[in-house]
Amino acid sequence: MESRPTIVQHTAATRTRPTVPPEMPALVGKSVAGEALVTDWGDVSGATQWVTVHWPHDHPFYTEGGRYSPLLFTESARQALTVLSHAVHGVPLGHRFGMERIRTSVNSDELYTTSGPPEVDLLITHTSVTRRRLGSAHLVSQVEARRGGRHLGTAELHYTSHPPALYDRLRGRYADAAQAFARALPLPPPAPTAVVGRLHERDVVISPAGAPDHWQLRTDTGHRVLFDHPHDHVPGMVLLEAAVQATRATLPHPAVPVAFDSTFLRYVEFDQPCLLTTTPAPPTPDGHPRTHIRATQSGTPVFTTTLTTEPHPA
Repeated sequence: MESRPTIVQHTAATRTRPTVPPEMPALVGKSVAGEALVTDWGDVSGATQWVTVHWPHDHPFYTEGGRYSPLLFTESARQALTVLSHAVHGVPLGHRFGMERIRTSVNSDELYTTSGPPEVDLLITHTSVTRRRLGSAHLVSQVEARRGGRHLGTAELHYTSHPPALYDRLRGRYADAAQAFARALPLPPPAPTAVVGRLHERDVVISPAGAPDHWQLRTDTGHRVLFDHPHDHVPGMVLLEAAVQATRATLPHPAVPVAFDSTFLRYVEFDQPCLLTTTPAPPTPDGHPRTHIRATQSGTPVFTTTLTTEPHPA
């Protein structure tokens, strides 16, 4: 019989836990305890829960120059959904999760590390939970985030869970994560850090692909945040970071991503080049630039996103 986790649920009066519970890293798919962001959760109603996440002021990947990456919000939502899927919606431990679509928007004023407390409150409502044959499930959630009582962002996430045996059948020869890591392509040269808005080469996830606005995905499986344990395919968070970097490399001025509309079409493998192209998209009604990013592998689309930006504050 598949097991369900024992996760402590707290009332609003006990939402002061300052540390990550010991069971949390495994529940959110992290082997490094410091990468687990969820500290607490509780019920609001049957379909709605609150989750508290902790944002370190000095995260080694998601903070630079006194600001949080907007993708830290996405990662927070991903981890929170994993916890609630197990604790509330009956997804057994060991099931494999995959994202189908993510739409997010953030208030860039709340991305300064000093603009509020390190705790972020998420209000999460699952609007659809569909059980499928052979134990799979499809879930849709809406997320509202506040920091220090102020609006931080919103998100809509569509995702699936599969029993391990079914997932392995779906993945076939790519199911083994250790073998997938071993087959990873050699790292191509990184794009210049100044072009992609990163301080360190180790954090650059794209490489010039020989034509303007064309990039190759660069997957350093030794990166301790993006790959803190072996994966059988490239994680969605890596693809989102690649989209951010490709967009920054395309725009003529430094920019802050504030909204994503992303679709994950296929698993992205480590043993084949993944190419990204950027094209301008129509601006938002209030005039913010948008960029469309399309990723292909062996000529097949695997990921698309439209990214909205604001000028980087001076």
